[in-house]
Amino acid sequence: PHPTQRESMLRSCAARTARRSCGAAVGQRRMMSSGTVTVQLDKPYETFKLESEPPMTAEVTRDELLGYYSLMYRMRRMEISADTLYKAKHVKGFCHLYDGQEAICVGMEAGATWGDSVITSYRDHAWQLSRGDTVTGVLCELLGKQGGCAKGKGGSMHMYKADANFYGGNGIVGSQAPLGAGIAFAHKFAGDGCCSFALYGDGAANQGQLFEALNMAALLQLPLVYVCENNQYGMGTSKKRSSANDDYYTRGGYVPGIKCDGMNVLSVRECTKFLKKHAVEVGPIVVEFDTYRYHGHSMSDPGITYRNRDEVSQVRAARDPVDRAKRYCIDTELVTEAEIKEIDKEVKAEVAAAVEAAKAAPPPEQSELWTDVHVGQSKDFFMRGPDISTSSGVYGTNR
Repeated sequence: PHPTQRESMLRSCAARTARRSCGAAVGQRRMMSSGTVTVQLDKPYETFKLESEPPMTAEVTRDELLGYYSLMYRMRRMEISADTLYKAKHVKGFCHLYDGQEAICVGMEAGATWGDSVITSYRDHAWQLSRGDTVTGVLCELLGKQGGCAKGKGGSMHMYKADANFYGGNGIVGSQAPLGAGIAFAHKFAGDGCCSFALYGDGAANQGQLFEALNMAALLQLPLVYVCENNQYGMGTSKKRSSANDDYYTRGGYVPGIKCDGMNVLSVRECTKFLKKHAVEVGPIVVEFDTYRYHGHSMSDPGITYRNRDEVSQVRAARDPVDRAKRYCIDTELVTEAEIKEIDKEVKAEVAAAVEAAKAAPPPEQSELWTDVHVGQSKDFFMRGPDISTSSGVYGTNR
């Protein structure tokens, strides 16, 4: 069921536009959704201890391009709204935004299935959306409201969707790496033909736990893909100042690796297909997606003290992943500019409505303070409050 769910979501992003009539001129330029074009990818892969690599071409349909663009644009608008909500003090706690890195999430989803597991860092809003949640659901969790995936109790860093094999946002730097190896072990034990994608940033790439878990994964030949989202800065430290070897795809040593353009959704898609096949058939592999974040490390970081505005502007102008997806739509003549404008209009309205819905949603009930603390806890499970009179459950009940 998982591939169908994931493909259905991408198709639904395209279907809204495909159902519209944008006038006779638009209709004349439309191509049947079954038609495909071949796109030449422009940035070669770099490999380490591999005898083959992904193709430098990608077959793509109109529906796929519409799906990729509309989902990426939805993520971009969602993150921009999160920025605004944070500055208006609607968001409590940390907030790490993903704008600039959307091609990795959408490209990986296009090359994998929901049967494959994903675990990532605290920069997780887009992944929650791509695994089937709504913009409203993501923003409710961000604002600490009832409609969120963790009932408003997790916030920005702890998105989670177990029914789609998304094991979250994790707040501890690098902690998702050994957890991802454990999930890969579960896939191998089940023999389900799926793999685990464990994502981390270049700032976490020097964590010892990554290498300990990778060693075990190599010994056990686990279906694990280590995904380094190299956005060039770990907090405020550039990769050149933090890593003696910043070719992160080579850092597995005895594990093969590959470097891919993380700003091109089609390159990421083709690479992900290759990664999954290797992980399932051979064992662990490391990939470095070369990308860039537009915001600072978190919303408390202005992002311009260790880099300048010109650098950010130059990357936006030359490599923006959403703009590249749009150009694929137009240049292949599978999608018209009028359709793109209609998608943009619809997504902006959807996100604006989600913002208002999240702001209007109620906070969690006070009783939720005592739930979800232990697995399978009974209603009488005793938990002590600040003083005995504010405790929950029946004194002496421990399950």
